[in-house]
Amino acid sequence: MPGSDAKNRLHGAPSAVPGLSRGEITVRPARPGDIPRMAELLADLFALESDFTPQREQQIDGLSYLLADPIGRTRVFVAEHACTVVGMASVQMLISTAEGGRVGIVEDVVVELKYRRRGIGALLLRELVDWSKQKGLRRLQLLADHDNRRALDFYHKNGWVGTNLICLRMML
Repeated sequence: MPGSDAKNRLHGAPSAVPGLSRGEITVRPARPGDIPRMAELLADLFALESDFTPQREQQIDGLSYLLADPIGRTRVFVAEHACTVVGMASVQMLISTAEGGRVGIVEDVVVELKYRRRGIGALLLRELVDWSKQKGLRRLQLLADHDNRRALDFYHKNGWVGTNLICLRMML
């Protein structure tokens, strides 16, 4: 059964990663013990994005807030191989007046370099979508670096479409 409590497995994926073709990838909700490894993955992600810089303590604080959410408006999923977190993705709920209900913001979609192009990112996105549907969300959205062609191609391949909106921000 799909959803946040189900384990998704990827068997027999071609890989240069030792043991991956004989092993499996498990997608599951993140736990507090995963935070140090997720912070490492975020450092890799933020090194690629021109708008962010890796700041380990801030990433650990943010991940801690996400995982401690007492009312269930956030979910972080990890992809695990051989008891090691190799990928992650998160979703956070908010209310949209345009949609007249709950929507979600997807962030932090990242897979360790040597595990990329093996279907792991797609597994993480499917788990986020399943969880979001179960929660009654009407739309998901995400931000991607406009210069990261691989990421944009990946999202388009997985059913995401562009909009006419641009992102603006104000640091407080």
